Amino acid sequence: MTVVIGFEGSANKIGVGIIRDGEVLSNPRRTYITPPGQGFLPGETAKHHRSVILTVLQEALDEAGLKAADIDCVAYTKGPGMGAPLVTVAIVARTVAQLWGKPLLGVNHCIGHIEMGRLITNSQNPTVLYVSGGNTQVIAYSERRYRIFGETIDIAVGNCLDRFARVIKISNDPSPGYNIEQMAKKGTKYIELPYTVKGMDVSFSGILSYIEETVFAMLVEITERAMAHCSSQEVLIVGGVGCNLRLQEMMGVMCKERGARLFATDESFCIDNGAMIAQAGWEMFRSGHVTELSDSWITQRYRTDEVEVTWRD
Repeated sequence: MTVVIGFEGSANKIGVGIIRDGEVLSNPRRTYITPPGQGFLPGETAKHHRSVILTVLQEALDEAGLKAADIDCVAYTKGPGMGAPLVTVAIVARTVAQLWGKPLLGVNHCIGHIEMGRLITNSQNPTVLYVSGGNTQVIAYSERRYRIFGETIDIAVGNCLDRFARVIKISNDPSPGYNIEQMAKKGTKYIELPYTVKGMDVSFSGILSYIEETVFAMLVEITERAMAHCSSQEVLIVGGVGCNLRLQEMMGVMCKERGARLFATDESFCIDNGAMIAQAGWEMFRSGHVTELSDSWITQRYRTDEVEVTWRD
């Protein structure tokens, strides 16, 4: 059996997870929460991560009932994400790998979400809608790559929701998107908003003053187009915004009309977490990937389709 520990800290979540052959042994996490009306700055976020990461690491080992000697590989988020938080996590992962004498593996954050979603839902070959604070992409697997069929041409959908929450001073606890969702459930009137779909891409910057229902309709449309192109009968929603039940409901209606299946996870796994990095690292490590110490840098821009997916097919 192969045991991989994963370190995630690309934004305001810091998590450490342990995977053993598809089983999540532990997945503790902390969130850096700022006051209403404020976002999280890279330096302050990194400071938060530095203050708790060793505690979270110990929690992960304790919950899993494992020691350093039981770990086969140390995986960490290489990117994309915020520079300072990524560096914090990479330094700890590099140090741990050297202290424990274990192989190191840099993981693409987006692929971590996809592989965690595939594991938890048992979806086989889904069209993936990846929606988070930093990314909005429609993805499908083809010829050893996760191909991007459509994406935002300006800001990510999660960033759009976060910025809207800051403007009207919605609380960041537990997250702006969650609080918007709860307020929207009480709404009774639909307001027509700018709807900007350009081919397979979307634009959210012009809609920032308005928000949720129209944003999700745009995402459902481009996902359905990708499904038609790929002859897909599965949709998997991943990323932090994927927790939104209204988005899942709207996507479910589309899937039902097409005779397709919808897969989604709860906040345990759709929100950034260490186990998703461990799971992607597990897949990569088992297929022969290892990151040399000299190559264990981070990058804020690391596209999903840059990674050769050697563990499928």
